[in-house]
Parts: sequence; structure tokens; C-alpha cells
Amino acid sequence: MNTITWKEFENVLLAVGTILSVEEFPEAKKPAYKITADFGEFGVKKTSAQITTVYSSEELVGKQIIGVLNFPPKQIGTYMSEFLLTGFYREDGAVVMAVPEQPVPNGRRLS
Repeated sequence: MNTITWKEFENVLLAVGTILSVEEFPEAKKPAYKITADFGEFGVKKTSAQITTVYSSEELVGKQIIGVLNFPPKQIGTYMSEFLLTGFYREDGAVVMAVPEQPVPNGRRLS
């Protein structure tokens, strides 16, 4: 395991946001959703996430998530991703999202 300094950790902008909308992403190589989320002071951002095995689009709207906001935008097929939705891989390869246990104001940083 590599160690990092506190300063290196502080450079990663992990913040809470609320999912505003979810769309199917049929052009993706693997099943995925197009997700738009409100990150408060950091604005509304979009991403693509391969979370279709565990979550339906209907249950995701209004759910709070944790995103990495300071990666550079990434082109995913025809879609430009603006943040990384955080999660954990299960043994079957499905992704379970990392989420706050209780409601937190959008834009609050992980500490």
C-alpha cells in the first residue's frame, strides 16, 4: 500500500451531490446511465456510471452521492463526463455507490 500526505488527500475534491436526472446510455460499451447531479457551490455536473446492475434509474433521482469533482473532463463515447461517481466493486463486478449515511448539504467536502 502506498501512503499519501494529508496535502495530497486535500487535493482530491470529494463532495456530496444530489442526483437530478438519470438517462439510459445505449451508446456505451457496457450498460451505463447518464447522470446529472447538483453539487451546490460547485454547480450541476454530469457523468456516466456503470451502475445499472444494482440501481434502477427511478430509484436514483433524489439520491445523494459522493463525486470526485476535480478530475479533468473525460470523453466517454459521445458523452463528456465531468465528475467521477464513487463506489465499490462487488465480487460479481457490479458497482455499489458510496453514499452519505444521512442527508448533507450539496457541495460539502468529504473530510
